[in-house]
Amino acid sequence: MHTPREDEGSTATHRVPFVLIGFDRELRVCEWNQRAEQQFGHSPEHARGRSITDLVPLAAGDWRDLWTDRDDAAPVWLSHADGRTFEWTVAPARAGDGVAHVVCYGADVTARAAATRASELEHVMLRVLVDNLPVVVCAYASDGTYLYVGGQGLAATGLTSEQMVGKNPLEMFKDSSDSLEFIRRGLAGIPTRMTIESLGRWWDSWHIPAPPTSRAAMVSMSLDVTEAHASERELRTKLDLIERQQRVIRELSTPIIEVWEGVLVMPIIGLVDSMRTSEIMDSLLQSIGRMRARFAILDLTGIEVVDTATANHLLAMIRAARLLGAEGILTGIHPGIAQTIVTLGVDLNGFVVHATLRQALSHCLAAAGDARHGGAKQA
Repeated sequence: MHTPREDEGSTATHRVPFVLIGFDRELRVCEWNQRAEQQFGHSPEHARGRSITDLVPLAAGDWRDLWTDRDDAAPVWLSHADGRTFEWTVAPARAGDGVAHVVCYGADVTARAAATRASELEHVMLRVLVDNLPVVVCAYASDGTYLYVGGQGLAATGLTSEQMVGKNPLEMFKDSSDSLEFIRRGLAGIPTRMTIESLGRWWDSWHIPAPPTSRAAMVSMSLDVTEAHASERELRTKLDLIERQQRVIRELSTPIIEVWEGVLVMPIIGLVDSMRTSEIMDSLLQSIGRMRARFAILDLTGIEVVDTATANHLLAMIRAARLLGAEGILTGIHPGIAQTIVTLGVDLNGFVVHATLRQALSHCLAAAGDARHGGAKQA
């Protein structure tokens, strides 16, 4: 870099394509070009002799930090009070063996500074996530070779980053068709998510294509969900067991008893809703068809209240039994159920209703006896 001397004229400095400001050790301005005037709104005549801190106030830092006697001083970024960021490259202007003042060459790097700060923040965020969560983050070359492997989740696999970088997962996982397909889809530019078993663990993994300008062709993140997967599998096993137990309980709570040849009794106990009545109907009709029953008695002694939808299902059961050639009989109707049935406005003509199961059984025996006697007379 050319270092200006004090005896050099300032005319040339006004034509440089960047901000140029010179100040002495007391921070008094001695150089101020037209670009400085354009950027900070002060003419060279107004600026010279004034303090740089008054002319260009800073939000952070100190103009004194730019004072140097080195010809190779590194550029310095300063945040200005107006919200902009300038990069200042400083050169000492020497007078004999000493430094008379420094000349600062400035460029507005606000956008670059914002991008740099965002990039630094993203790096910190990624570092915190990778170092503290059970994840494995990878970057792949276009042929699938690992360019980067890291993350806290790697410890659970027994592998290290050094063992994986430079190797190709298409070879490492050649025996796993799911893993191969997953990797190939990502390398083909297709964003893919999959829960997969690999290296003795379960992973919720994302394969994301990288931008075309990137050295990496694809980036992946795999979250270790082994414990969650085991818990889910255990929960599903428990739910299956509960469902089987519920089916057994429902079957036990609505047994179908053949009390006499051709006579079935189904006592209904407990809470009855639309789902349960649907199951009861299916079980009753299957039994009527299988046993060729002539009578099907629904004993409602064990239930006190039903809603209108359930009452409709119960009456529909009697009609369905009739279609199969069996006479449906209702017994043990509580006052609340009777009121619900009446509220429905159903015509109960044709329905056989008895107060007790004993009366219903007597009706069935009498009807069966009449059928036998009638057949004998015809003979």
